[in-house]
Amino acid sequence: MNLDKWQSQIRKGTLELIILLALNKTEYYGYELIRTIRDTLDMDMSEGTIYPILTRLKKAELVSSRWDHAESGMPRKYYQITNKGLQTLQAMTTEWKNFSGSIDKLMESK
Repeated sequence: MNLDKWQSQIRKGTLELIILLALNKTEYYGYELIRTIRDTLDMDMSEGTIYPILTRLKKAELVSSRWDHAESGMPRKYYQITNKGLQTLQAMTTEWKNFSGSIDKLMESK
């Protein structure tokens, strides 16, 4: 088994949870969200990865967005979690804790 491939699959499977967790704290524009995830989790993420996920989350009404047209620089699209996103995040967090707790039990039983 290729460990790098396995790690990549774990990350892909948890990106929605990670993004919602980050947006639960504050709103971010896309690149700022990427940088926050990189810095917090030491996890490499590209724009080509995050924007399709943000689009899916927006279509599912879990996040919303707004444009900020600053006087200097380019306009930025900010993303924030919605009430539906908060409910989904709560359910995902519960599921994650149950799942990771089960894995911890298996690890401890060794």
